[in-house]
Amino acid sequence: NPGAANRRKKGPSQRPLLAGAISGIIGTVPAVAVLIAFGSLNVEAEILQMSPLATLAAGCVAMAIAGAAYARFFGRAANAVKGGWLFGMSFGFALWATGAVLVLPVLSGGRAPAGMAASGVALSLIIWGIATGILIPFVHRPLHESLDTASRRTAVGPDAAAAKRGPIREQRQGTRRA
Repeated sequence: NPGAANRRKKGPSQRPLLAGAISGIIGTVPAVAVLIAFGSLNVEAEILQMSPLATLAAGCVAMAIAGAAYARFFGRAANAVKGGWLFGMSFGFALWATGAVLVLPVLSGGRAPAGMAASGVALSLIIWGIATGILIPFVHRPLHESLDTASRRTAVGPDAAAAKRGPIREQRQGTRRA
């Protein structure tokens, strides 16, 4: 049935990347608190040869991208209210393993945080993942919209283009309807 796909309601993956990016940015707040508490933010800024403020800005962009990647990677499972924190924690650990342990030393000529600063980076990414995993279902719900709801709104429904040009006119076998 060719029209069946259009009649189905959109599932929980309708707007996953946006929900992931927003959740990733919000999840950055507790992660930054951990970075500051452990002195990791200043160490990261020094390693990256950036100011702490520029490091925070770059981190927010990176965490928005990571949040979108998390939502894409886990798909519908990212919307799990009960298990999102666990998926997020594992994703945060994977970010630490790839980002802080592998990528940062390559980008910085072999420099990486050590001691308490390294612990702060690891903990901040795990906390970020937990927060992001908890947040995604609640951020995603307001973004989620079924086809039925959207088609009734004139801004996005079938009449959206016609509303700019006037009433819809159909021609059928030589007859014209207004």
